[in-house]
Amino acid sequence: MKFVKPAKDNPIDQLRVVGRPHDRIDGPAKTTGTACYAYERHDEAPDAAYGYVVGSAIARGRINSIDLEAARHAPGVLAIVTADNAGPLGKGEMNAATLLGGPDIEHYHQAVAVVVAETFEQARAAAELVQVDYHREQGAWDLAHEKPGVTTPPEGTPDKTTGDFASAFSASAVQLDATYTTPDQSHMAMELHASMAVWEGEKLTVWTSNQMVNWCRNELAKTLKLEKENVRVLAPYIGGGFGGKLFLRSDALLAALGARAAKRPVKIALQRPLIPNNTTHRPATIQHIRIGTDESGRIAAIAHESWSGNLPGGQPETAVHQTELLYAGANRHTGLRLAKLDLPEGNAMRAPGEAPGLMALEIAIDEIAEKAGLDPIAFRILNDTQVDPARPERFFSRRQLIACLRTGAERFGWNRRNTRPAQVRDGRWMIGMGVAAGFRDNLVTTSGARVHLDAQGLVTVETDMTDIGTGSYTIIAQTAAEMLGVPLEKVAVRLGDSEFPVSSGSGGQWGANSSTAGVYAACVRLREAVAKKLGFDAHEAAFVDERVRVGDRSAQLREAAADGTLTVEDTIEFGELDKAYQQSTFAAHFVEVGVDMATGEVRVRRMLAVCAAGRILNPKTARSQVIGAMTMGLGAALMEELVVDKRLGYFVNHDLAAYEVPVHADIPEQEVIFLDDTDPVSSPMKAKGVGELGLCGVSAAIVNAVYNATGVRVRDYPLTLNKLLKALPELT
Repeated sequence: MKFVKPAKDNPIDQLRVVGRPHDRIDGPAKTTGTACYAYERHDEAPDAAYGYVVGSAIARGRINSIDLEAARHAPGVLAIVTADNAGPLGKGEMNAATLLGGPDIEHYHQAVAVVVAETFEQARAAAELVQVDYHREQGAWDLAHEKPGVTTPPEGTPDKTTGDFASAFSASAVQLDATYTTPDQSHMAMELHASMAVWEGEKLTVWTSNQMVNWCRNELAKTLKLEKENVRVLAPYIGGGFGGKLFLRSDALLAALGARAAKRPVKIALQRPLIPNNTTHRPATIQHIRIGTDESGRIAAIAHESWSGNLPGGQPETAVHQTELLYAGANRHTGLRLAKLDLPEGNAMRAPGEAPGLMALEIAIDEIAEKAGLDPIAFRILNDTQVDPARPERFFSRRQLIACLRTGAERFGWNRRNTRPAQVRDGRWMIGMGVAAGFRDNLVTTSGARVHLDAQGLVTVETDMTDIGTGSYTIIAQTAAEMLGVPLEKVAVRLGDSEFPVSSGSGGQWGANSSTAGVYAACVRLREAVAKKLGFDAHEAAFVDERVRVGDRSAQLREAAADGTLTVEDTIEFGELDKAYQQSTFAAHFVEVGVDMATGEVRVRRMLAVCAAGRILNPKTARSQVIGAMTMGLGAALMEELVVDKRLGYFVNHDLAAYEVPVHADIPEQEVIFLDDTDPVSSPMKAKGVGELGLCGVSAAIVNAVYNATGVRVRDYPLTLNKLLKALPELT
């Protein structure tokens, strides 16, 4: 099915099942422990051996030699794989560094060996006996130090300029010129990167924790120099990914290599201390923002430049994208700069680009609003735009930022906010409110599905789509139930298998909308097949209550499969509506904080997100996505930071003992409001995505609230005590 025109009325609009707050159908399996994750496939391989990864002890240099003698003779050891004995390996296109290092070392904790043994403890003990002699080299590990030498845009990301920014900014009555920084951050998903591999001759099966099954299959086949058809990847359950599991990582490759060497199934879970350095992370940024307005507060000039670093072949953090579209202004400039750093690879983390970009932009908007003498919400409303500022002929398909702001202001009690900072106290706590806009593009991508109808009237959906804790099983079941007129319990959903049709996968906020649109397309074909079997006109047939009706005639749905299961397959392909319309999602985030007047401790008291994100397919699972994102935004604002050892080139706090993430005690009252935002330009589902939008802007809202509470403006994340203490008002 090709989606080339805005959607008209279709069966999804009945909203008998879609749009309802159903419980997750995978919930019982997960809460009873019967949902098997990648590391737990004892049913498939009861004799699996254990792999333990040895990570490089240097950040840049070469391996002079590896002594494996003691490790080979350790109890239980079956095999040890290094770059010397792994055989010829290719390199996928989606990772900057090689996944098995040697002799060259490209970053700290790059995998240099995997030890396979009968038990986990034996593999770990033997890995300690692997002796690696390194030649250490000096590398580039400090973005601030490398930034002055980065003056040109990276390949493929040219600067974007509209009008004459320099002249307009110089002539502006009100000006802001400020620099903001965001740190390196780690995904820290609950489930470790984990894989289990089994060989049968030349055919490889890998169960893995990966968000994009088809990407993983392609990259694994390319790296192992296998035919794609000889690789099967399964990922039916994933315990969180946040972008860290979008690509093939070392656990899957080394499980495959270890299994081949040991001639046994092998499973590997990357030990937690390896994950920040061995896998990917959100790279740090230095962002320079300039905004000029006239005396009334209308933006005349806006510029946003961002510096980030990566390994050779890596990409920049696209932190300026939202600034191209969020606010009006005739004179504009955005640009990205990329420094070569020898830190581990920087790559996608929940809402890549917009999350760190809005951490800076939405503080800057509050700062310029104050300079212009305007309330922060009034300033944002004044500078709203219904068109792409650089291409005024290109309208937004739906844009309800103003409605998000006004709805949130009323619900949150914004009118009670004191406009003068550091004026409100509750005992020892200084109280403040903050706001920020949220923005994330609506991305869609080709997605396929296969649907079966059997003689009992059971509908089964198969697609390689993944569920990373987001509710994919449930919304896919809801889509099929709505399209075929059956109750939710008559739909079975099978996900995460590369033998199923290729879907969008889970990432970029495109998963829910794209994957359900693919199921929609397959269900349209199944409706046609059912109608033909029953002698109905498919265009007139109504599928309701497990029956098919046209006028006074009706038949049971299952009758169409009386002679055998009906099976159809289709793929949704998106045309060029994104060129005619700018498709985006919007939010307004509101936060109330308390700041201890003596210690500077920040406590978030209340949080509210108002989201306009297309049709909400399941309000219950969508709300869970948003409150999870809000929690992640709190962590980014107040505590999350990978600390770089700038002498040796690695992330020091590479475990959950030192890399702080929010816990239950940190999380206050959280409320989520979804506006009616059905968007026919987006897809046949008229949905968009919300899982990343819920994060975009949250951190800035917290920092803006802290400023309102204390009068202290912090531009460097995370907002830790040392950045507040010296500037807090005198105790009275």
